[in-house]
Amino acid sequence: MRNRLALVAAVVAATLAGCALKSPPPRQEVAGQALPNFRVQESWAATSASSGAVADRWLAGFNDPQLDALVAEALANNADLRVAAARVEQAAAYVRLSGGTLYPQVNLRATGSLGADAGGVQGIGLFINWELDLWGRIRAGQAAAQDQYASAELDVEYARQSIAALVARGWFLATEARLQKAVAEQMVEAAERQLGLAQDRVRIGVSDEYDVTVARASLASYRDSVQSLDLAYQQALRSLESLAGRYPAAAASVPAQLASLPGPVPVGMPAELLERRPDVVAAERRVAAAFYRVEEAQAAKLPRISLTAGVNSISSEVFLLKERDNPVWSLGAGIVAPLFLGGQLQAQQDIRTAEQKQAIAEYGRVGARAFGEVENALSAEFNLDRREAILKQAVAENVRAVEIANVRYKVGSGDLRAVQQQLLALAAARSALLRVQSERLVQRVNLHLALGGSFEAPATQPVAAK
Repeated sequence: MRNRLALVAAVVAATLAGCALKSPPPRQEVAGQALPNFRVQESWAATSASSGAVADRWLAGFNDPQLDALVAEALANNADLRVAAARVEQAAAYVRLSGGTLYPQVNLRATGSLGADAGGVQGIGLFINWELDLWGRIRAGQAAAQDQYASAELDVEYARQSIAALVARGWFLATEARLQKAVAEQMVEAAERQLGLAQDRVRIGVSDEYDVTVARASLASYRDSVQSLDLAYQQALRSLESLAGRYPAAAASVPAQLASLPGPVPVGMPAELLERRPDVVAAERRVAAAFYRVEEAQAAKLPRISLTAGVNSISSEVFLLKERDNPVWSLGAGIVAPLFLGGQLQAQQDIRTAEQKQAIAEYGRVGARAFGEVENALSAEFNLDRREAILKQAVAENVRAVEIANVRYKVGSGDLRAVQQQLLALAAARSALLRVQSERLVQRVNLHLALGGSFEAPATQPVAAK
């Protein structure tokens, strides 16, 4: 027994002194492999960028309680988010599963027989098996599962931010659709007035049926525009309702005017983006998980050493057992070394290595996309600022031109076609201005999402990155 205990002590000591797990490559090295031709600049290229650290709680900046409530409803009921949350639960279970074999496996076994004439061997035993993780195979598998779990948590966080952004963008687009429809309805009213004026001029003999026909054609075109924009408005409402998990009945209500654009957004430094955006950090965690899977596959090619122990008690009414003293103890160790498996272990390592390369490439794709989204949102905001100023002037000039054309037509110095052309120009200018104002809000949401700032307080975000 003493020799066995000494053997156990020696093997456990070897386990404790076994090789430590390697750390996955640092972020800078991964970024260098994933984006070999990519040089992160010290500041954003877009000239509209504002200095300062990226802030959270961007949703509150729009000061719209209805929008806040709709975002909360979508987060509680969106089906895609529930799927992502289930993946987190699955990843957490894999972490527990992967770490289970780090500990001794204990099993209870009992034997016996039933019946009046039963008299066979009866007994009960407790058996323990413990694989010593000398080469880190089990620990590497557990580390991979932990990083996979971290990436799943970060994916959920990015999904939450994306859903909040989708709802906000849908809210602004639905509001724009309502306002575009209102502009078309105003043009219908103006066309109806023009038709009445043309009919009056025919009655007093200063015009003919041509102007009446032109006015009726224009009125029909404007009424068709109203119908088209009404459909767009209903579809925008249904999209919002679907995001919130409601039945798409186009019964939602949006404001009668667009929200005011909040002040400038601090955008931080480009180098901070890779460590701030949840989807980028999630991709980095998947690289680490793939690294540990390679380590696990490499360790699987080495011998496995296990300790076994057991205690059992056996009795029989049929024959006399040789060992009269119960219980009976047993202690031992075993080693399994793979010699020839037809190349399976090397193939498994090659598969894991290819998966690691794929994870690094995916990290590069996500990172490059993140920088592109920030730059695009910044440049779009700068461009839309200038366009809004231009279109406001265009609307004002067209309003004045319509007034002059109406006066000229009434006094007989102009024809109805000039009035109709100016009405069309005014409608186009108003529609373009609404489009730009709505797009400014959408691009502001895109910028917040691209920067990785949360729509809520940072305390609700999971801490998943290592």
